[in-house]
Amino acid sequence: MRIFEEMESEVRGYIRSFPAVFDVARGSEMYDVHGNRYIDFFAGAGSLNYGHNNPAIRDALIEYLQRDGIVHGLDKATVAKQAFLTKFRDTILAPRNLEYKVQFTGPTGTNAVETALKLARMVKGRSNVIAFTNAYHGLSMGSLAVTGNSFYRDESYGVRANSAFVPFDGYLGSGFDSMAYLRRLLSDQSSGVDLPAAIIVETVQGEGGIHVARDAWLRQLADICHEFDILLIIDDIQMGNGRTGTFFSFERAGITPDMVTVSKSIGTGLPMSLLLMRPELDQWKPGEHTGTFRGNNLAFIAATKALSYWDTPDFAAGIADKGKLFEQGLTAIVEKYSQTQGRLRGVGMVWGIDFADPGLAGSISEECFKRGLIIETAGANGQVLKFLPALTISEELIAEGLTMIDAAIGAVLKTRQDLREGVLV
Repeated sequence: MRIFEEMESEVRGYIRSFPAVFDVARGSEMYDVHGNRYIDFFAGAGSLNYGHNNPAIRDALIEYLQRDGIVHGLDKATVAKQAFLTKFRDTILAPRNLEYKVQFTGPTGTNAVETALKLARMVKGRSNVIAFTNAYHGLSMGSLAVTGNSFYRDESYGVRANSAFVPFDGYLGSGFDSMAYLRRLLSDQSSGVDLPAAIIVETVQGEGGIHVARDAWLRQLADICHEFDILLIIDDIQMGNGRTGTFFSFERAGITPDMVTVSKSIGTGLPMSLLLMRPELDQWKPGEHTGTFRGNNLAFIAATKALSYWDTPDFAAGIADKGKLFEQGLTAIVEKYSQTQGRLRGVGMVWGIDFADPGLAGSISEECFKRGLIIETAGANGQVLKFLPALTISEELIAEGLTMIDAAIGAVLKTRQDLREGVLV
């Protein structure tokens, strides 16, 4: 690891949590240079929903490269882009009766968020944007302004302007009606909250700690946006592409956002980010919002192949079945270790255990890595153990991984007990 410590910036993060030099990956398994095997419950922070080196995707990429297909094309028309747009329209949008224009932004999720905020402000002629407590939308300047975690925010960045925050569903407990509160803020000319151009929201807050918005709450939010002429932006960067069970995470609520940001697994691990918008919102002048790497043709090839998973209902049904395995297994683990006061939250194939002790999740993640399982933490204080495996993971690997989780929690609790009792460990 010496070269990384010597050459790479101190900002590096995941390498500290998972200190190995990785070499090979297949599906939901990774191997380091020494041949050690790890089950992956992390999936590239949600960018590998279809697994590492998915054979069908890999073969399509190799074939494309071997015939000297265009790799970098800016926003020129290419065969790869044509195939992606056609497949995305026919397989994803049309069956869901969604009419969206597609804008290819810069290569990562925050570029899509920046684009959505910029367009919303331009269309509505207002600068304010409302976001929610525990929100995470990216770390570039505009996205930071609507990201809640103070770890990423600093007054010197100048990110606090033109944004306001309201409580997410359940943030102040089940007895607090955050939508009634929002309506009052928007209705009262003395609330101090300017009428926003847009409201941006994640239907499930991933980095914020696996907080799942209720369907009724999302519908109320959509109604408020319509009533006050506010654009509704759904950030589906981590929770889209099937993570919650349907391709778009908002489908369960039966709402149609004005804009949707999409990235991470749409490119199957290759850089790709896009903004979906209602056609009438597409008011850009040619070249008004641009970027050198918004036309990743390799990602187009990969994405087109990955969308074939959605040709039939079978893939979504499999996500639901595997999600139940996680829910059942994790419920049993939380009950077994009730002394941790863990609270299980989640939907589909994203789950989190929120521990009363903020340091417990990190210790469990570290112990899991020693046992051959990669899993990250989330939440404002890193107090949530976050389960985010590939959607293609086998039931056998799910069971093996959950067994490792069980053993890791037991080991961490025993070590803590031994330390309290003064036992040498």
